[in-house]
Amino acid sequence: MLTRRTFLAGAAAILAAGPATAQTSFWGRRLPEPTDFIFGYGSLMSTASREGTGHPGMHALAARLSPEFGLVRSWCARSERLGFTALGLRPLKAGEAGWSINGVVFPVEPAVLPRFDRRESGYDRVAVPRALIEGVSWEGLPQGGTIWAYVPRRRPGAGEEPLLPNLACPILQSYLDLCLQGALETGTDFAREMIATTADWGTFWLNDREIARRPWVANRDAGTIDELLAATPPAAEAFGARLYSEAYAVRMMKEGAPR
Repeated sequence: MLTRRTFLAGAAAILAAGPATAQTSFWGRRLPEPTDFIFGYGSLMSTASREGTGHPGMHALAARLSPEFGLVRSWCARSERLGFTALGLRPLKAGEAGWSINGVVFPVEPAVLPRFDRRESGYDRVAVPRALIEGVSWEGLPQGGTIWAYVPRRRPGAGEEPLLPNLACPILQSYLDLCLQGALETGTDFAREMIATTADWGTFWLNDREIARRPWVANRDAGTIDELLAATPPAAEAFGARLYSEAYAVRMMKEGAPR
């Protein structure tokens, strides 16, 4: 029980000990900031995909490249080795207006950056001018460091056409699902924007989902993705040409060698 005598004794002991030691304040101190960032505009928009290459906790910020960057997101990263065509960036064609390109920006430690270079082995890592990229959420982009984007190494030169999907290297729905699921992490409008700002959709489109005729069993976003693809140009014009594996195999036998 606290009595007047014990209270006075305690107060006297505090006074005898002298002034209290000041607490250390960390106000204003910042943690070390990353020096390298990647702008992902395809499969790297997916948290599971980029963390599979990097490590857990690779937080990403929604961002957008300006049309002034001079490249268009396109189905132009054809890989004969893998047998499909992925998303890439290509120069504008004659008379073609530029689009903005939405995606995500995430930090990459120097020791981890080579892993992404190996993953994107068919691409060059290109620095993005800071004035040509904007954050699109309440989280601002980093003020320092370098933001990189991967551009297909076999970029078309004068008189050459981009390496677009062909019969042997189609658009794969499973890959497209991965990209759009990444965009859906930011929201439906962001996923719709991704479709609307991607060029070179075509009729070489294989529906290779794990359970293609009942896709909701393995992919809860399959219905949303298909609705967006069917309703959003320019993908909507090609969506009807997407084929299940059996029908695609018949087409390959009929048409023969890829063009």
